[in-house]
Amino acid sequence: MQTERLLPDQMGMARAAILLAGGQVVAIPTETVYGLAGDARNGQAVARIYEAKGRPSFNPLIVHVPDIEAARTIADLTPQGERLAQAFWPGALTLVLPMRSDAGVASLVTAGLSTIAIRVPAHPVAQALLRLTGPLAAPSANQSGRISPTSADHVLDPDGGLDGRISAVLDAGACPVGLESTIVGWPDNRATLLRPGGIPAETIADVLGHPLAPHRGDPVAPLAPGQLTSHYAPNASLRLNATEPRPGETYIAFGAPGPLSLSEAGDPVQAAARLFDTLRRADREGHPIAVAPIPDHGLGAAINDRLRRAAAPRG
Repeated sequence: MQTERLLPDQMGMARAAILLAGGQVVAIPTETVYGLAGDARNGQAVARIYEAKGRPSFNPLIVHVPDIEAARTIADLTPQGERLAQAFWPGALTLVLPMRSDAGVASLVTAGLSTIAIRVPAHPVAQALLRLTGPLAAPSANQSGRISPTSADHVLDPDGGLDGRISAVLDAGACPVGLESTIVGWPDNRATLLRPGGIPAETIADVLGHPLAPHRGDPVAPLAPGQLTSHYAPNASLRLNATEPRPGETYIAFGAPGPLSLSEAGDPVQAAARLFDTLRRADREGHPIAVAPIPDHGLGAAINDRLRRAAAPRG
């Protein structure tokens, strides 16, 4: 299969919509990372997502819709879910909510759960495409467990990318947020942080009026994407909280200049946007990687979550 690179113009969008309507999978831009999209109502299309990524079928997918009204046709938003949706959609927040009995979503999307992960992306290209196609299931557009893609070039990277595995990529440049969405759910009827991401947990807590409960996740039966122990991984080994490199290591700085720095100014927003691209650049050096300490609050907590999973032992 030859993967087409489509421009986000009228012709490119129409071509992407035709491929998706035909049950094919297409990598699409969002404000967080590029997603591998397939028709959420088509079981064969969803199966192609899992096949292209090599993703375990017990790991659920996020369904993307254009607006809150479309979300209400798939999930029961609940009072707290409605409050968060009104505050943060469109945007980098995924809600895990009870799925409606008439949602019409392929069973593979939820990995057999009674809940569904749903999001309204803010990226204008994703928004326009969703209004042409309807709901799309879309995990990150990379091989399972590898570094997430924040550009079309990353999607097509011969090392960990999907070139030749998918029909097309809709190329709209770099993703502005650069980290996957924050995921909130309600296991045990408590608002719970299932995955830190592009919206700080503290900001969400301010809207709810109370902190989010922590959740360690179950790598065997995850409630949401991004809960596997080893994830977002480069080929090289990764050492965290390194104040300086050891001999033979490639060093990723934070709050200091360097050949590879997440943010010279120590800005977590800039660091989040650069994280996956910087990991890819460091990995190409072919040496073990060391990463400077990053404050573990706000977006820093989401960055550290990705780094810990990237550094975890691989099964």
